[in-house]
Amino acid sequence: MNDLPTLLRTRLAPLQPLRVDVTDDSARHAGHAGNTGGGHLSATIVSNAFSGLSTVARHRSVYRLVADLMPARIHALSLATLTPEECSSTQPR
Repeated sequence: MNDLPTLLRTRLAPLQPLRVDVTDDSARHAGHAGNTGGGHLSATIVSNAFSGLSTVARHRSVYRLVADLMPARIHALSLATLTPEECSSTQPR
């Protein structure tokens, strides 16, 4: 599977996300120092699994699911991890 956004969505399935938005930012980082060829991704993940967790704990739960992909397949992963309540409170009314 070569499509990193699809692979990331598949890997996040254990979190039972209600929403996953993934952006592949790799083209903007081509030639970036220290990058050995892995992709740069940004992801917004909405899941009940994040309820009661700190931001660090939420990010760790995501990184555990993709640890084997870093740094070879994924060089950088920017995360926004939200509960459904947090997500709805950030939506315009």
